[in-house]
Amino acid sequence: MEKFQLHILGCGSAKPTTRHFPSAQALTLSGRLYLIDCGEGAQLQMQRAHLKYTAVDHIFISHLHGDHCFGLIGFISTLALHGRTQDLHVYSPDGLEQMMKEQLAFFVNGMAFEVVFHAVPTDRPTLVMDDGHLRVTTIPLCHRVPTCGYLFEEVPALPHIRRDMIDYLGIPHYAIRGIKEGNGWTTEDGRTFTQAQLTTPAAPPRSYAYVSDTAYHPAIAEQLSGVHLLYHEATFAEADSSRATVTCHSTARQAAQIAKAAQAQRLIIGHFSSRYDDENILLQEAREVFPQTELASELRVFEL
Repeated sequence: MEKFQLHILGCGSAKPTTRHFPSAQALTLSGRLYLIDCGEGAQLQMQRAHLKYTAVDHIFISHLHGDHCFGLIGFISTLALHGRTQDLHVYSPDGLEQMMKEQLAFFVNGMAFEVVFHAVPTDRPTLVMDDGHLRVTTIPLCHRVPTCGYLFEEVPALPHIRRDMIDYLGIPHYAIRGIKEGNGWTTEDGRTFTQAQLTTPAAPPRSYAYVSDTAYHPAIAEQLSGVHLLYHEATFAEADSSRATVTCHSTARQAAQIAKAAQAQRLIIGHFSSRYDDENILLQEAREVFPQTELASELRVFEL
């Protein structure tokens, strides 16, 4: 099974602190790297995490607030300095391309690759990318500006061929792919073997959901049903729930309620308000509802 890892690059909220970087994450699978949000310092954090810039072909921006996208122009500029020639695909709610156009023309004029912007809907779940390894679907969220999270689902692998059966039946190499895709095999003496007899199941596909800035939004639990790993913003503690309501953010307890309703396997909370010097109060409140909760922290790696 290929490694499927989530790297936390930043898990703070809008107000800068010395303890946290703004929102940014990297998801790695099969040597590919997917960047999720790109707050200030994202490229510096990638260096600290020993992640290669050149492996990034797809960037997913949740919404157009600065703490989620101010690092984008610097990251693109660095790619140009590295001599990149392959197109870079950026997915976000509508408006990012227009906002970035002048910055790209001024700071990265003449770069040897194209930044391809994809405006994604924020009012309904929509498949926005399928590269044969991951399928990415938007998660509609409720924030002060159009916002979406992203559901990353591993493309199911083909079953594994049973080498003992291949050798026993003398099945030629050219037929193996077809058997993996569902074909059976008939021997010269007329015996028929089904795909199930000739293969063993591949490992179940894994999934990760990124739920960034949002007010408490129970409707998303159905889309997230059974997700293996869920990141949900938990900007505030319950004592500050009125502030969460005003700013369209969630409390740690509300994040845990979403995880419980979705029957997620694990929950990570992040996007911490700068008012908390110790996020363990948020962790405790979340674990009272959903015990399988962990705190995000810079450069922490989660395995799926």
